[in-house]
Amino acid sequence: MQIGTGSVVKFFYTLKDEEGLVLETNHKAEPQACLIGRRNILPGLEAALLGQAAGDTVHVTLPPAQAYGPRRDNAAHRVPIKHLLQAPKKLLPGMVVALNTKDGTRSARIIKVGKFNVDVDANHPYAGQTLVFELEVVEVREASQEEQAHGHAHGAGGHHHSS
Repeated sequence: MQIGTGSVVKFFYTLKDEEGLVLETNHKAEPQACLIGRRNILPGLEAALLGQAAGDTVHVTLPPAQAYGPRRDNAAHRVPIKHLLQAPKKLLPGMVVALNTKDGTRSARIIKVGKFNVDVDANHPYAGQTLVFELEVVEVREASQEEQAHGHAHGAGGHHHSS
C-alpha cells in the first residue's frame, strides 16, 4: 500500500543538522505513527512520504522556512514558574519545558532561573537550522474511522487517550 492522505504511516527517523550531527532518532524506540493529511508532522516530511510504501527509505532536507522557521531575536520572555507544565523540581538553564499559554502548550528553553520566574527562549530548539531527515517506512495502513475523527494515529507510536 502506498502512503496517501488518510493513511497511517509508521516510521523510524534520524534527524541531523547540516554537518551530519545526529540531533534525534527513534531507532531504539517504537516507530513514530502519523495520520497523513492532518498536519501532524512538518509539511515537507509529509510531502516526501506521499507515494512511499513499507520498506522505503526517504531522505529530506528542509531549510528553516520549511522546518521550524528562523530564529527570532525577540523570543525571550520572563514567565512565572507556575505557568510551566510538569516542571521538574530542579530547573536548570538549557532545559526544555512546556509552557501553558493562551495559544495552548508551547515548548521553550530555559535561559535563567529565578525564585518565582524563569527567563525562557520561546524559539523552537531547531529554529534557524537546516534539518536533514532520514525516514524508514515500517508500516502503511488505512486510518480507522476513530483516527480520522480524532485527526491523529492511535496506538503504539501514536496518540494515547486517557480514559
